[in-house]
Amino acid sequence: MKLKLGLPKGSLQDSTLELFRKAGYDFSVSERSYFPSIDDPELEAMLIRAQEMARYVQDGVFDAGLTGYDWVLENGADVVEVADLVYAKRSMRPVRWVLAVPETSSIQGPADLQGKRIATEVVNIARKYFASHGVTAEIEFSWGATEAKVPDLADAIIEVTETGNSLRANKLRIIDTVLESTTRLIANKKSWADPGKREKIENLALMLKGAIEAEGKVGIKLNAPRNKLDQIISVLPAMKNPTISSLNDPDWVAVEVILAENVVRKIVPELKKHGGRDIIEYPLNKVIP
Repeated sequence: MKLKLGLPKGSLQDSTLELFRKAGYDFSVSERSYFPSIDDPELEAMLIRAQEMARYVQDGVFDAGLTGYDWVLENGADVVEVADLVYAKRSMRPVRWVLAVPETSSIQGPADLQGKRIATEVVNIARKYFASHGVTAEIEFSWGATEAKVPDLADAIIEVTETGNSLRANKLRIIDTVLESTTRLIANKKSWADPGKREKIENLALMLKGAIEAEGKVGIKLNAPRNKLDQIISVLPAMKNPTISSLNDPDWVAVEVILAENVVRKIVPELKKHGGRDIIEYPLNKVIP
């Protein structure tokens, strides 16, 4: 069995390949090729723009693929949404499609755009958004450089952002959030109905979610005096109860826990103060709940 998998080319490519690496799938991408090699003989991958992915998955060109929820909506694609994978180009959080105008504009909300021109890449999403506000506006497809189109070519734009930095750099002001979007693993309906392909897709989802769950977390191991164990456990903000193991010396135990990486600098001195010894921090690739 070969599962045909679509991977997003462009802004999401590097973060997607890194996520797969952490999940245990090592893709090798040639600079001029759209067909990465993979160390899993059951996978066959192709790089394609995220904007087109949902349509190709719907039509069966791919059994499964990764794309934004925004592009599933924009294309009106009839696909199975297998997993919500919260990662983006720069961060592990959703992206936003926002309605923005020049800083000096008097426009304060969608109602002020009645009869005005809006430039955006997500024309269908924009039409539904303005219809929900009872506003009739001229929606114009933007081929790129959307931030540069106001105020000369459009009165407002609907553009995607992670941080808002690019909009601020172009002297634009956000007046509303149109849509929040995350990356989704989607599947073709016929492929999802095939038991073998469905199991493979579900396994992919499990490993990818495990890699995301591990983001920003580390493991901590230490040896602790048994008579100080309660004090040590009290300073550990564990995902669950820490693992406690007996050592050859009955007066000592081994403690292991997973915690957020940004609290380690606060926790380790406390562990040391309460008698912790041989403290080891190690990275995590996956956490499977």
